[in-house]
Amino acid sequence: MAGRTLVTGGTGFIGSHLVRALAARGDELRLLLRPDSDASHLADVEFERVQGDVCDRKSVRAAMGGVESVFHVAGTTSMRRGARTRVFEINVGGTFNVMEEALRAGVLRAVLTSSASAVGPAEPGGVADESQPFTAGRLGIAYINSKHESETTALRIAARGLPLVVVNPTFVLGPDDPTGTSNRLVARMLVRRLPAYLDGGLNIVDVRDVAQGHLLAAERGAEAERYLLAGRNFTLRRLFAELGRIAGVPPPPLRLPGAMTLAGVEAMEKAGLPAPVSSDEIRSGRQWWTYSNEKARTELGWEPRPHEETLEDAVRWQLERLGKRAERHQLTDAALRGAATALRPLDRIIPGGRQ
Repeated sequence: MAGRTLVTGGTGFIGSHLVRALAARGDELRLLLRPDSDASHLADVEFERVQGDVCDRKSVRAAMGGVESVFHVAGTTSMRRGARTRVFEINVGGTFNVMEEALRAGVLRAVLTSSASAVGPAEPGGVADESQPFTAGRLGIAYINSKHESETTALRIAARGLPLVVVNPTFVLGPDDPTGTSNRLVARMLVRRLPAYLDGGLNIVDVRDVAQGHLLAAERGAEAERYLLAGRNFTLRRLFAELGRIAGVPPPPLRLPGAMTLAGVEAMEKAGLPAPVSSDEIRSGRQWWTYSNEKARTELGWEPRPHEETLEDAVRWQLERLGKRAERHQLTDAALRGAATALRPLDRIIPGGRQ
């Protein structure tokens, strides 16, 4: 499906990989970018830059002129306490503007980059798929609720005639992350700032596969359907063990008791004290974000690469980016290994203390 294609969020992690995939396909690209957006990492890609913001409907309308297809990738993943209002403004309000104007412009295909969080977490130890009813609203996590509402908003517009397909990536890793947001988990581990983890699960998918999933959704996806772009499921303990093995660093030794940790962070927030993570991040970290990719593989012909390649490339890219910050941590490594040894008795004292 070559032609003039509009991409929002084209300078982000998923967006920049998608832009390159579309350029390789031969699309005539138009990117809706804020005035302060840095597109220097796309200097080798030919595209038309249109200034605007998904929260500004007039600029969205102007960007739609002569467009055949739209990939709406722009959004925020923030779970910080002070960002909740802005999360809804961007993720829900921005989606409304883009989809309404896409319908008005008569585009031939619109693809919404949603999130696996719009499906919701699986039961502990299980996997979820696209048919699962959304029950994650009970968690009270603004980002997750905003992604669900964003998807619902887009599908309502699709019911009025917009040819829409939705893709739901899981937790995206890989190389060439211009913002560093998605790979921050890896970076924190490499610089030894991740001493503990929660008892949850996570599905990892490669950003390059997510970009290809967008193209396949545009070409083969059924209208008003959604497709989970999911790779390998991990427990958090297993994921950190794999990353540690690849990077040659000890994984976080301590599994935090979720309820106690959440209570402590909430108390700090109520008291106005700075906390290293938000209560929403703790609630999210306790869930099982584990999924099946059967629908995308069957209906789109999508095939994710082996997870080892994703993790190895993510670690390699982060090590190159961090440079000396990832070196000379012998004392910290020794302390982490010592803590891991000292905490082994928790396996017997605390049910589920370490996994």
